[in-house]
Amino acid sequence: MKKLAVVAIGGNSLIRDESRKTVEDQYEAICETASHVTDMIENGWEVVITHGNGPQVGTIMTQMAAAAENVPEQPMRICGAMTQGQIGYLLQSRLQYHLLKLRGAAVPVCTVVTQVVVDKNDPAFGSPTKPVGSFYSKEEAEAIGKATGYIMKEVAPEKPKPWRRVVCSPKPQDIVEIDSITQLLDNHIVVISCGGGGIPVVRKSDGECEGIDAVIDKDYTAALLAKKVDADYLMILTDVEKVALNYGKPDQKWLDTLTLAEAEKYIGENQFAKGSMLPKVQAAMAFVKSSAGGSALITLLTKARDGIAGKTGTRITL
Repeated sequence: MKKLAVVAIGGNSLIRDESRKTVEDQYEAICETASHVTDMIENGWEVVITHGNGPQVGTIMTQMAAAAENVPEQPMRICGAMTQGQIGYLLQSRLQYHLLKLRGAAVPVCTVVTQVVVDKNDPAFGSPTKPVGSFYSKEEAEAIGKATGYIMKEVAPEKPKPWRRVVCSPKPQDIVEIDSITQLLDNHIVVISCGGGGIPVVRKSDGECEGIDAVIDKDYTAALLAKKVDADYLMILTDVEKVALNYGKPDQKWLDTLTLAEAEKYIGENQFAKGSMLPKVQAAMAFVKSSAGGSALITLLTKARDGIAGKTGTRITL
């Protein structure tokens, strides 16, 4: 039987630097990403891919803000859906191409626009902290907040315009399209789903899913997805090869393995940055705890092949 892996790709890995943010630049980066995922498939893995979308959502929101006098701005949840289609299209196109080259026959790849359920009573709703969209001056931010009701905060004091809109970041509880995803996998289709952590929704008393404006951390959703599809492996691909202690300091130490007990200890020591490595480690821990013998790996996107072979990356274990 084939083994099943959930592969979580960071949104920033699709934009290599601030000077290369066009669709053509992202297409080039995705070509490289797709080649690494293709290697996994050729080595016998069934694959579900999820991805970040922070830079892409930010671009769409900036474009809409610039055109707001002529075109109504779309809610953030719609921007999330747009990026699921955008990035999903690019990924599935490149995966189909690489797999066709290797196998000489078409391999089905499907993007699922995915809603993710959050708890309307999640404490995160009382404390919005996730910056989104453009940067503004204090005066601009106050005017936007007054006109729209958005919560605006100073998030980057070093910038000329340090204010941004902030939204809440609740934890994922369920995946609305999980039955569709599992049926696709049962038919040996490569699936791209839960992009950007999923489109946040809350379930109403009558069962309806109502979209909300929030940001779900894509690593937490990746762990939930891996649990839901009974994956053997969760691979979180990011911009560093391994998890480190004392990151960026003279006594920095790269970690080959990380047990759950060690991870808890290091989290207590604030070794992992919030909004960066911390959610990745916590997501890996959550999957390892919930799975029956599954394992997790955090590594560099371009080292995916070596990581799956056990040659690099940080492996999270019981």
